[in-house]
Amino acid sequence: MLSLQQLAYFVSVVDQGSITAASMEMQITQPGLSRQLRALEAQLGGPLLERLPRGMRLTPLGRAVLPRARSAVASARRVEQAARRVQDRSAGELHVATINSLSLGVLPSVLSSWHAEHPAVRVRVREYNHVTALLESFAEGHVDAAVTPLPPDWVGDRRSLGCEEFVVVVDRDHRLAGRDSARMEEFEADHWVQFDAEHGLHGVLNHHAALAGFTPRVAMQTTQTAAAAGFSASGLGPALVPANVLSPHFSGVQIALDPPIAREVFVIYRGPEDALTRAFVKTVLAEARLD
Repeated sequence: MLSLQQLAYFVSVVDQGSITAASMEMQITQPGLSRQLRALEAQLGGPLLERLPRGMRLTPLGRAVLPRARSAVASARRVEQAARRVQDRSAGELHVATINSLSLGVLPSVLSSWHAEHPAVRVRVREYNHVTALLESFAEGHVDAAVTPLPPDWVGDRRSLGCEEFVVVVDRDHRLAGRDSARMEEFEADHWVQFDAEHGLHGVLNHHAALAGFTPRVAMQTTQTAAAAGFSASGLGPALVPANVLSPHFSGVQIALDPPIAREVFVIYRGPEDALTRAFVKTVLAEARLD
């Protein structure tokens, strides 16, 4: 395979007009540069340059090779420049994953801060309904970093962001609307706004209702985390949602649970971290603390 460095030497000799000047530009001895050119000519099957009493000229082979050699050297320089821009965080693209509830309640402040500091770095966010699907995508290499809960047996680089607390949301006319907190079993008689079976929060409600001794009756199902809270506020039944998805202008009522229901959230990343991922994780840790 041709050496990119040898092509760079060849281009320099042509541009500088002599071995002497090219060796100074490329910081190599003249004998060393001559050896590299001879090695390149041997690979290409003939001389690239004809040495003249005053300078040198391109051979037909040299004229054919020179434009492509210039292009290869220029492309390599662009690769180096792109890598430097990523390393100093002035360009590049990050692939970030999260689950829907955290996309609504946590990620906006993170991305706002990130964009203010790194406006030339594009972030592509993948949102998942279920942690299992997110972790599969992460394992397949589609994601650089993710903000997510984790199963107990997950192994990998992670940093804790604290705990995401769940609340029950109801309409203002609900019989428990005046309470600051309630026990899960007090909602046994209700018909719930439940999540679709493929949504991760579907299992959260079923699990904690079972611990309280009942199976939730379902008024309706939705695939949207924010929509569930809106349906509950309109009187369709209570919903169990992360508190961080509720806006300050939420029209319904949120009731804390006693004992509390919460899950730990992490930022996970692929190691060893590159400069962009390392900087993004730092931003997440600064902006997304849940405690």
